[in-house]
Amino acid sequence: MTSQTTIDKTGPEDKTPDSPSDRAPSTGLRGHPWFTLITVAVGVMMVALDGTIVAIANPAIKDDLGATFADVQWITNAYFLALAVSLITAGKLGDRFGHRQTFLIGVTGFAAASGAIGLSHSIAFVVTFRVFQGLFGALLMPAALGLLRATFPAEKLNMAIGIWGMVIGASTAGGPILGGLLVQHVSWQSVFFINVPVGLIALALGALILLDHRAENAPRSFDLVGIVLLSGAMFCLVWALIKAPTWGWGDGKTWLFIGVSVVGFVAFSFWETRVKEPLIPLGLFRSVPLSAGVVLMVLMAIAFMGGLFFVTFYLQNVHGMSPVDAGLHLLPLTGMMIVGSPLAGLAITKLGPRIPLAGGMAATAIAMYGMSTLEADTSSGLMSIWFALLGLGLAPVMVGATEVIVGNAPMELSGVAGGLQQAAMQIGGSLGTAVLGAVMASKVDSDLPGNWTAAKLPPLTPAQLDQASEAVRGGVAPVTKETPAAIAAQITDVAHETFISGMSLACLVAAGVAVVAVLVALLTKRGENAEAGAGVGHI
Repeated sequence: MTSQTTIDKTGPEDKTPDSPSDRAPSTGLRGHPWFTLITVAVGVMMVALDGTIVAIANPAIKDDLGATFADVQWITNAYFLALAVSLITAGKLGDRFGHRQTFLIGVTGFAAASGAIGLSHSIAFVVTFRVFQGLFGALLMPAALGLLRATFPAEKLNMAIGIWGMVIGASTAGGPILGGLLVQHVSWQSVFFINVPVGLIALALGALILLDHRAENAPRSFDLVGIVLLSGAMFCLVWALIKAPTWGWGDGKTWLFIGVSVVGFVAFSFWETRVKEPLIPLGLFRSVPLSAGVVLMVLMAIAFMGGLFFVTFYLQNVHGMSPVDAGLHLLPLTGMMIVGSPLAGLAITKLGPRIPLAGGMAATAIAMYGMSTLEADTSSGLMSIWFALLGLGLAPVMVGATEVIVGNAPMELSGVAGGLQQAAMQIGGSLGTAVLGAVMASKVDSDLPGNWTAAKLPPLTPAQLDQASEAVRGGVAPVTKETPAAIAAQITDVAHETFISGMSLACLVAAGVAVVAVLVALLTKRGENAEAGAGVGHI
């Protein structure tokens, strides 16, 4: 693949690549790389924060709107489904119509949908507007990467992506803290209303600063059949992963949706070889580094999101922390991602991505192994060591894998590449939660009867055992107010011991996934087309 020339299409006719008007003046705001980074960081922060901040508000939403537990699950699932299914198509929209336009539309729509949720008085409206949040968030995320790619020259791109990754990591990890404070001291609606002023700031900055960059041979048509096939395949895959914990991995419905998704992906691949301007040119994957970057992003998300899912239950239900306290205990993870991301960008610029990526996944594997050794009485200091090491390991992977994917794609496909990066992370996170959740559930179901009997607790009927297992998977002791204190203490000990055994096995599996990712990281190399972004604006 050859690198492409970046041109600005602000009028009806294309300008030549050498036109002086294509280049922003060094003292101007429009198109300035670092101001562009600040602008997209504000928008990305809003979307990344929303991925975790809402989880804290769910119990309050449930009580206020009289929702069922299944309704509350859809607050998360609706957003995730819309986001995951739309990302690649949204990236293509940016390639076709300009990343500045899709970014501004995404910011406006996301903020408006957030405000609508805050004004909603029924769970149906909350879920509906969460779908719109996901759709507009999908427009925003790949556009941010496309703008960075087009604005920064090759020697500065890693640092820019490092800061971008730092914002995502800090926002994701900081969501539970901010969400807890807002729900506790204001209202659950404030969790959504906060996006409105942030969105207005991002919109104002974007209108003032962002410059429209489009490749000379950007796509002119739109692959509607490809969009339908890919979106259908992605929907079936993500739906199967979301429903597998409820249906069971052996259930026919789970494998029906997985089978339909496989057929959809095969049909999509066949169609892409026949259409003139495909949604994703399959030749993109002839780049071994790019393909390795996508796989690495999936594996990283499996280990990170899957492992972290159980840690939140461990902190809140085993150690008895409030959501805010649990978030504060994860600050070593957040802090190391904040510090490590720009440093990783510098290291990758000097050394290339291979060594930092492999080292980052090795550190992640060690951290997940360390987390598998946590006990009910593990000190905060020891937990902090493993959390900090995890953040230190994730930082270079978040930065490096993104640069490998986006930098090895030609400029006219930078939006698609950004969509691939985000879709890989979303699918990996879903896989991690579903697969490691199945590992956890299997271990709990296997160990609980023996642990219960060994503690000489009153025997349970099969139905009671199923209910107890369901509670223990979340680290909750299956006791009631009527349970005598002495027996309740025994049940709590058994529940925590069983939960920790399941979490330990899940973290060991996550460590194994991270080890595989070390080998994949060795296939990566610096983006061959990153230099296409040089030439617009001055650093």
